[in-house]
Amino acid sequence: MDAYKSISCHFYDELESAAVKKVLCTIVYEDEQEKKEAKQKIIDLKIIDKAEYMILDNAQKIRLDKIVLFNNLNPNDNQYC
Repeated sequence: MDAYKSISCHFYDELESAAVKKVLCTIVYEDEQEKKEAKQKIIDLKIIDKAEYMILDNAQKIRLDKIVLFNNLNPNDNQYC
C-alpha cells in the first residue's frame, strides 16, 4: 500500500463533526485506482497501521487520504489548507 498522506486538520474536523452528529454521509473515495461511493454514517475515526481511517456503520474502513469528496466537500479545496 502507498504511504499515507496526512489530511488537513480542518477537513478532519468536518469528518469528526459528522461522526458526532451521526449524519448520513456521502463519501466518494479511491479504491484500487477506481472511484467508489459510500452512503453511511461515520461511527469512528481511528489510526490503523500508521494511517487514519473512518469506520462506517456497515463496518467498512476508508483511509482518509483516499477521500475525493465528502458530502460534496473536496478535501483539497483551499479552505482546508
